[in-house]
Amino acid sequence: MSTNFGYLYNIAGWGEPYFVVNSSGNISVMINGVETTSEEAIDLLAAVKKATEGGLQFPIILRFPDVLKHRLDSLHTAFANAIKYTAYTSYYQGVFPVKVNQNRDVVDKLISLGKDYNFGLEAGSKPELLLAMNSLINGSPKAYLVCNGYKDMDYVSLALVSRNFDLNTIIVLELEDEVDTVVAASKKLNIRPVLGIRARLLTTNPGHFGSTSGKHGKFGLLEDQIYAVAETLKENNMLDCLKLLHFHIGSQIPTTSIIGSAVREATGYYCNLVQMGAPMGTLDVGGGLGIDYDGTRSGESDMSVAYGFEEYASTVVQAARLVCNQKAVAHPVLCSESGRALVSHQSILIYDALVAVEEPSDSLTSDELISRLDDLVGNPTTLHANLKSAVRSRDGSNNDASLVHADQLKKHGVEIFKLSRRLAKQLEAAGEKTFAYHMNLSVFSLTPDFWGIKQLFPIMPIHRLQEKPTQKGTLLDLTCDSDGKVDLFIGGAQTLPLHDVKQSGGGYYIGTFLAGAYQEALGNKHNLFGGPNLVQVESAGSAGGFTVAFVGAGPTAANQLQSMHYDPAEMAKVIADRAKETGHWTETEQTLVTKVFGTMPYLFGEL
Repeated sequence: MSTNFGYLYNIAGWGEPYFVVNSSGNISVMINGVETTSEEAIDLLAAVKKATEGGLQFPIILRFPDVLKHRLDSLHTAFANAIKYTAYTSYYQGVFPVKVNQNRDVVDKLISLGKDYNFGLEAGSKPELLLAMNSLINGSPKAYLVCNGYKDMDYVSLALVSRNFDLNTIIVLELEDEVDTVVAASKKLNIRPVLGIRARLLTTNPGHFGSTSGKHGKFGLLEDQIYAVAETLKENNMLDCLKLLHFHIGSQIPTTSIIGSAVREATGYYCNLVQMGAPMGTLDVGGGLGIDYDGTRSGESDMSVAYGFEEYASTVVQAARLVCNQKAVAHPVLCSESGRALVSHQSILIYDALVAVEEPSDSLTSDELISRLDDLVGNPTTLHANLKSAVRSRDGSNNDASLVHADQLKKHGVEIFKLSRRLAKQLEAAGEKTFAYHMNLSVFSLTPDFWGIKQLFPIMPIHRLQEKPTQKGTLLDLTCDSDGKVDLFIGGAQTLPLHDVKQSGGGYYIGTFLAGAYQEALGNKHNLFGGPNLVQVESAGSAGGFTVAFVGAGPTAANQLQSMHYDPAEMAKVIADRAKETGHWTETEQTLVTKVFGTMPYLFGEL
C-alpha cells in the first residue's frame, strides 16, 4: 500500500469532497463529491497531459463543469430540504453575481444547468447587464435578472426595456436619488418597472470582506430611508412596483449566527414594507455564503467558514420564517446571490516549475542571533528601571527628555522583537534548506487576490504525492517585481513542502485550487503577461475516462500590446524596416519575430 503525503497540504480539509490523492500519487477530481464512482473520477495529471499534448502553453486553467453542476445542485437541495423540514410555505430561487466570474463559458453553463431551478443572474454595471441579458435569453423566463450597482439613465432604461424581451428584470434601488431616475425613465419609455430596495443593515460581518457592512457601509439604505423611498414610490403611484428587499453584508461570512442576525433584521424591514402596502414577494439575502480555504472549518479568519450548504440554508430559512410568522406576513421567495461558493471549486490553475534554486542562509547563525538578543535584553532589572525612569520623567518638567527616552526604549523593544522572530524562524527551520521555485506564472495576472489582499488559496503539487517531499520552497513568478512571489500558505506556513524538480522527469506541476472566483476578472497586465489558456474537462460518466476541450486562448503578446494602445502590425513593420536596413532580416529572424508576437508572454518550449 503506497504512502499518501496529501496530508502535508491538508487536502482532506479544504479538498473535501472534490479532491483526493489517488493510488498513483496524483490528485483525482471527484466530480460528484462523495458519490463519485471510480470510473467517474478524473486523474488531474492525466487531464493536464491530455490538454497539453498538442503543445498548449502553461499556465492553464482546467474547468470542471461537472463540479459546477454538483455545487449548483447541492445548494438547491440544501434549500429544498430546509424549506421542507421547517414548513416554510414559499421557495428558493437564486442568482449568480456575474462579477465573480464573467467568463462566458461559466455564466452560460450556470444558466443551462440552472434552467429547471429558474436560476438567474445579478449584474452590477451596464456591460454586466448586457452580458446577463444575452445569457438569460436561453434561460428560464422566470429567472431573476437582479440589477444592482450605481445606475445612470442608460442603465435604468436598458433594464426597463429588457422587460419587453420577457426577461424578469428587477431594478434594485441603492440610493434615494435613484428613485427619480427610475420614475423619469419609466414615464419616458412607458414601461412599469419591478423594483427592489437594498437595505444597509446594522448587522456587521467581521474581517476584510465585511468592511462595507454596518450602518457606515458603502451601499444601501438605512431603515428610515427605506420607508422614505417607499413613500416616494407611493406618491408616484408606483408602490405596487416594489417587490423585493435586498441586502449584502459582505463575502465569506464566517458563522451562521451572523447570517441569522442579518436575515432576521432584513425580514423585519421586509414585513414593515408589506404592512405599508407594498406587494413585495422576494427577500434577496445577497452573497456571503463562504468556502473553507484552509480546511479548518473554524470561521476564525477570512480563510475559513464554520458551516456548509445545509447549515447556511437552514439558517436563512428559519430566520425568515420566524420573523414573518411573528408579524403575520406571508413567507417570501428566498433569493441568494451566491457566487464564490458556486464557482471556486470548478477551476484549477496549473503551472509548471522552471527551476528550483537553494536560497542563501541567514548571514547570522542561531548562536550569533542568541548572543545579539542577550546583548539587547541585558539585565531585566536594568530594563525595568529604565521603563520606570521614563514614566517618572514624564510626570516631571523635563518632557522633551522623557519623550526621547521613551522613543529609545521603543526602538530597543522593536529590535528585540525582530531578532526574536528571526531566531524563531531559524530554529523552526533548523536543518532544512529553503528553495526558491521559479514558476511559469504571474501572481498579478493569475491570483491577484493573493498579491492585493493576501487571500490564501490551497496550493500543492498535483502529482508525486506517493513520494515524501524533501524540500521546502517559496514560489517566485516571472515578473520583475519583488511582490511577484508566494511565500505564505494556508495554515500560516511561509514555505511549501515540494519535490526535487530535477527528479520529476516530464515536468513538475503545481496547482492553485479554489481560485475560480474573481481572479480572472481582477487579473492585471503587470509585465504584460496576461491570463491563462482555458480548458474544459468533462467526465465520460460510468463509461470511464474524460474529454478535454480547449475553450479559450490566453492573450498573446500582440493582444497585450493592443491593450496598451500599440498597433502590433505597425510595430512589426517598424522592426522589419530596421532589420532590412541592417541587412539581417533573414527567414529565421522573420519567423522568430512573428512567433513572439503570436504566442503568450509566458515561457514556452524552445526556439
